[in-house]
Amino acid sequence: MKKKLIVFDLDGTLAETKQKVSVEMKQLLKDLMINHYVSIISGGDWPQFEKQLLSNFDWSDINISNLVLLPTCGSKYYQFINDEWTLVYSESLSVEERQKIINCFEDTLKTFDLNVSRTWGPQLEDRDTQITFSVLGQQAPASEKEQWASKNNHLRKQFRDMLEVELPEYSIRLGGATSIDITRRGIDKAFGIRKLCEKLNVTTGEILFVGDALFPEGNDYPVKEMGVVSIQVNSVSDTSKIIETILAYQ
Repeated sequence: MKKKLIVFDLDGTLAETKQKVSVEMKQLLKDLMINHYVSIISGGDWPQFEKQLLSNFDWSDINISNLVLLPTCGSKYYQFINDEWTLVYSESLSVEERQKIINCFEDTLKTFDLNVSRTWGPQLEDRDTQITFSVLGQQAPASEKEQWASKNNHLRKQFRDMLEVELPEYSIRLGGATSIDITRRGIDKAFGIRKLCEKLNVTTGEILFVGDALFPEGNDYPVKEMGVVSIQVNSVSDTSKIIETILAYQ
């Protein structure tokens, strides 16, 4: 079945962690939008989309209505309406929910050693619809994240497992190289995909998903689990090759 909608993760898929999407990748996305809907879904919040994707880029020569952006694992949905990016929905956590999750992180950190000698910025970030924990801090350099993950990713998984015991009513997924994302159970990237199907009038069979965290604990995995054809990438260059292949056969 021909794919009408191509959905991408952001960090590790379209760009290096917390880095801007390259001019070359943006052009590939623009070319893809000529004949496809394109959506980008990430654990990051809206300011990350603005910084990594939307800044310093001319969208005037494309059908930007074919682009949908879903921050915080699909718990927010943005579309370009009336000449501006508009928040269509937001599945916000209550103040009480957010505080409960933050307290759980802080209490668990007191009893579990993640083998961290230094952090860059705050480890916890309240994104309204999602709480994100970054092992090395929100501003950690990509090289430091990769080095820590290569030796200690098993500790991140163990830490997530401990949180699941304490917070069974929430969805807890690994994101990027060093992050853990928490949303309400059922509010994950699969939720975002279902919203895309509803609003763009496409079926799951008409979607292709591309991401770097399609393993069972990863925040991309719910998309694969719901039956969407999904491709695991290990680098941004892998993603470029996939888009180039789609463009060659459209």
